[in-house]
Amino acid sequence: MKIVVFVSSVMLLNSCQKEEKEIQITADDYHRAVDKITEVMVHDIFSPPVASRIYNYSNIAAYEVISQEGGNYKTLSNQLHDLKSVPAIDTTKSVNHKIAALVAYLEVGKSLLFSEDRVEVYRDSLYNSWQLQNEKMFNDSKEYGLKVAEHIKTWYATDNYAQTRTMPKFSVNTEDPSRWQPTPPDYMDGIEPHWKKIRPSIIDSSSQFKPARYPDFSLEKDTPFYKELMETYEVGNLIKEEGEKSEKLEIAQFWDCNPYVSTHKGHLMFATKKITPGAHWIGICKIACKKTNSDFAKTVFAYTKTSIAIADAFISCWDEKYRSNLIRPETLINQHIDENWTPVLQTPPFPEYTSGHSVVSGAASTVLTNIFGDNFRFEDDTELQYGLPVRSFTSFNQAADEAAISRLYGGIHYRAAIDLGLDQGRSLGAFVIGKLKMNTPNSEVVSAN
Repeated sequence: MKIVVFVSSVMLLNSCQKEEKEIQITADDYHRAVDKITEVMVHDIFSPPVASRIYNYSNIAAYEVISQEGGNYKTLSNQLHDLKSVPAIDTTKSVNHKIAALVAYLEVGKSLLFSEDRVEVYRDSLYNSWQLQNEKMFNDSKEYGLKVAEHIKTWYATDNYAQTRTMPKFSVNTEDPSRWQPTPPDYMDGIEPHWKKIRPSIIDSSSQFKPARYPDFSLEKDTPFYKELMETYEVGNLIKEEGEKSEKLEIAQFWDCNPYVSTHKGHLMFATKKITPGAHWIGICKIACKKTNSDFAKTVFAYTKTSIAIADAFISCWDEKYRSNLIRPETLINQHIDENWTPVLQTPPFPEYTSGHSVVSGAASTVLTNIFGDNFRFEDDTELQYGLPVRSFTSFNQAADEAAISRLYGGIHYRAAIDLGLDQGRSLGAFVIGKLKMNTPNSEVVSAN
């Protein structure tokens, strides 16, 4: 009888120990979740502005969970436009904040994608693993993560995105020679002409960082505008002469980040899918987090702050693109200089000014510098999966400068769109840093040389 009681006691003790086991979650788990959302975005071919919206809301959902932990990070509620406080955690339950953050991230991300099933397969594999380790902790954490996700989904539903889906296409002005016209090879309609109507996260309005004006349109040979046009033409020709040995070509290809490049061969057409410029900077954020061994909470913080800057940068940039409605270099060169000239990169289907890469890179690099410090050396392997070699940078700002000038090398922008676009993005990034009060730890800025 005593033996039976002893055995029963041991079994009960083992059962309790299993129940109390902590599920171990690391920053790498969050990186993998971000990579999964990126993978599905590439598959679904989201435009750069829309992709930035997906990153933004997904990361904010995870961050809001982390902010409830009572640590170094302050909620974004009542800081971001119209975002109210997320549901409070029931302290009687065994909520693991990291699990709940991942649940919220994947649930919001999934809801913004087309191929939800691809996320669900990945999500379910995590759920099964966590449930086997500690069923109660998993269920409590999942329940809270889903509550936060629903809160964020209700919030993002009011950002005017749904309304812009039914707004009219952009009308091309064929009378004014300075206005944008669809470009080869597919002559697509202008992408997201109403993006300035999307509610920003932190900036006051889409026009808050309206850039300085580009040189007045002119085809007179001694004018600043014409000189910029010729610079784009001549740089493109030089790169073609240099061929595969050209570093400018390597830079242009590395920062291409065009989510949909179509190739035509006779009657055949096939598309190449790649990441967006925002996704490239999300990749750089990952590199910085891993290099500094950032913990789970700081990793979520870094992705979130960077995502907010990127998303608002696209709203700011698109506001100017469809206001100035400036014609692309490829169109003018074909019309007035060389009808057979083609740019090194495929021209994206929207107006020229300002350069989206420049604005977004300026904003993202400014925020990342604020988080990880200046003179942050890193190896950028973001494009390895697309067959492009690693490039080395001494700072985020140097990477942003290269991303911006890559658009001249690619033959798709004039100089003003690049230089003034960088200014626009860096000003916006500084505003994000100054206005967001995320209550970060004293060790937030880390230098890694």
